[in-house]
Amino acid sequence: MFHPQDLHDSPPILSAHLGLCARTAGGIAFTAALLLGGAGVAAADPLGDDSLESTNLTESKQDDAVGYWTADRMEAATPADELVEGSDVPDGQVESSGTVTIPSVEGAARTGAAPQEETAAADGEQTSPDGEQTTAAVGTDHVGKVFFTVGGQDYVCSGNSVASANGSTVSTAGHCVNDAGTWASNWVFAPGYDHGETPYGLWSASDLFSTDQWVSSEDMNYDIAFAVVEPESGTAVLSDMVGGSGLEFNTARGALYTSFGYPAATPFDGESLEQCQGTGSDDTLGGTDDQAIDCDMTGGSSGGPWFAGDGPSGPQISVNSFGYTSQPGVMYGPYLGDVAEQVYQEAAAS
Repeated sequence: MFHPQDLHDSPPILSAHLGLCARTAGGIAFTAALLLGGAGVAAADPLGDDSLESTNLTESKQDDAVGYWTADRMEAATPADELVEGSDVPDGQVESSGTVTIPSVEGAARTGAAPQEETAAADGEQTSPDGEQTTAAVGTDHVGKVFFTVGGQDYVCSGNSVASANGSTVSTAGHCVNDAGTWASNWVFAPGYDHGETPYGLWSASDLFSTDQWVSSEDMNYDIAFAVVEPESGTAVLSDMVGGSGLEFNTARGALYTSFGYPAATPFDGESLEQCQGTGSDDTLGGTDDQAIDCDMTGGSSGGPWFAGDGPSGPQISVNSFGYTSQPGVMYGPYLGDVAEQVYQEAAAS
């Protein structure tokens, strides 16, 4: 895992360890929105609060994005954690009100098991890089890799198909779409990615959404983003193909969570979906409102989903975001409160 320095008396440096781009200030990265091609512009906020930003990608740019990602470019993409810098811990807390639950949807168009499911059925258990036996991920077609370009450099993250009105919404981390106000280009989602195979194709983003807090100041408390994607063929929607996870906003803290992602930095190679599990705990080092779980995933896993409970069947409650150098084996994810819900609702309805 890529870790920042601790946040103590002097301005600490925090870095998103999951393979995305995010700038920080004195210990916490700020959440921003990344859109493919073009500067981000403030989107209409249905709740009357300027809490989100978004951008729109033309159809030609979407086609260009799919054609751009050859097998060699996917393999060579860099975990985006190297784009994270230090920042000051912001004042205030993540706004929260009543718990809101979005139910999951099944993928009606699926005709067979994804590579992970086939491996799990055949082998039951796999060996992790440290030699420990871990149960293979089952029923995770909706989780995949995210590829994008910022500043001429190709990067890789993780993402997840979530239930939405448009059936085409993907969750990821804010630093996987925007770096210091610069939107990503060539943004695509590869659900069910496994060892170079993309069984459900590449889905290019038509719109990217994130919080104003991330885009304007890279506040780690708001390191969340959503992308609206289009299929290669232009005939189906994402959730019809792979399903969509439910989500929960303003959920109870301190529960059991299961995290998924594609860690690409040593000792992992980014070719297979990995998972972690632990009971959420508060950030006592940097003062963020994020929760932490035990997890040794490295860069590339940024943006991967956290699910409530044991496995991927529960609602998504966070994403892989960052870690501290002095706290190895621990992953942090943003608390999804009112602002995150507003950004999701805007993306889901687009």
